[in-house]
Amino acid sequence: MTQTFAVTWDYRCPFARNAHEHILTGLAADADWDVRFLAFSLGQVHVAEGAPSVWEKPEQDTGIVALQAGVIVRDEFPELFPAVHRALFAARHDDARHLEDAAVVKDVLKRNGVPVDEVFARIDDGSALAKVRAEHEGFAESHTVWGVPTFIVDDQAVFIRFMHRATDGADPAASISTIERAVDLISWTDLNEFKHTAVPK
Repeated sequence: MTQTFAVTWDYRCPFARNAHEHILTGLAADADWDVRFLAFSLGQVHVAEGAPSVWEKPEQDTGIVALQAGVIVRDEFPELFPAVHRALFAARHDDARHLEDAAVVKDVLKRNGVPVDEVFARIDDGSALAKVRAEHEGFAESHTVWGVPTFIVDDQAVFIRFMHRATDGADPAASISTIERAVDLISWTDLNEFKHTAVPK
């Protein structure tokens, strides 16, 4: 039976990277999932009271260029999205590159066969930012989403941290088991919080 769920991301979060690597690994192995990838700006969540929003001043945020690029690739070049999505996380967390630098984002897009000018045309005309804002605000309101990675199944939303990654070439069975176990738990509404007192070593 197909599992249908959505999951938020911001490329700056290492736990979002872990979750999305597992999802991408599972999907590449034909996991029976219907996944919706949702943009969510951590920068907007952390805007100080009275300060301009990321929507008003996107240049103040270190993650919004990459997030906009990811959304446009997802919607307009979906066949290239898995590779670009993984590569943007890797640029930030494996290579310590600065995603606020448009040149870095353009390099990732180019390396993965994406028409860079088409993506940045959507960023420059504001349509990419409008998409990010609509998703961010829509799910913040409908499901009280406040972070990444948040998994959404019907009317339930759960913030989940996975401790391990699924790098290229990882065993897809492990990733499929990880994601399906987590998604199954979301519908168990008696479980509200389940947190280790210390990080396992």
